[in-house]
Amino acid sequence: MIEEAPKPKVVVLISGNGSNLQALIDNLGTEIPADIVCVISNRPDAAGLDRAKNASIHTRVIDHADFEQRELFDAALIREIDKHAADLIVLAGFMRILSNDFVRRYQGRLLNIHPSLLPKYPGLSTHQRALDAKDKKHGVTVHFVIPELDAGPNIIQAEVPVLKQDDAESLANRVQKQEYVIYPIAVKWFVEGRLQLHGDRALLDQEVLPESGLYLDSPHTLH
Repeated sequence: MIEEAPKPKVVVLISGNGSNLQALIDNLGTEIPADIVCVISNRPDAAGLDRAKNASIHTRVIDHADFEQRELFDAALIREIDKHAADLIVLAGFMRILSNDFVRRYQGRLLNIHPSLLPKYPGLSTHQRALDAKDKKHGVTVHFVIPELDAGPNIIQAEVPVLKQDDAESLANRVQKQEYVIYPIAVKWFVEGRLQLHGDRALLDQEVLPESGLYLDSPHTLH
């Protein structure tokens, strides 16, 4: 009898509701051939912890408020991640800026999702900034994490139109629906060994992705 190869191990970092975590959980075993081995939150009241527990996924709280320095918090985070021998670390609404040492340790296997069409609008308040700029389109990007904030190579993007009646909340709601589609796609590519970081570019099936990443409506994103 041939034993099946162990599935890649994924650790997910959250700070809040965990809706992107839920999208990943919903795709496990069907679209994503991997196991989420731990969900770590820097906030003890994060609703995403309950989502993980409901899916029988191990959870851990490492409260950033317990640490005087960011580096000490990151060191505790590293110890927990390494305990699980993670192949991939997924930031899913994790609202902490990670130290350069942390990012370099996991660079190439650290993904983030950001609610804008990067390189537009790194940082916070992206939906309002798109409205203030009178943009006609807005969206979301999955990218590799590098030490510079929201500047790693793009993997995949999805666009939504900016409507005349939009406010920041309505725009955010439409963007979130696309988040739940593209994050599982990017994670699937990675755990299948198709996606990798090479220097300062993202590669899919050994081909360099465009600087924008692939768009959701590209045929390549459907495989």
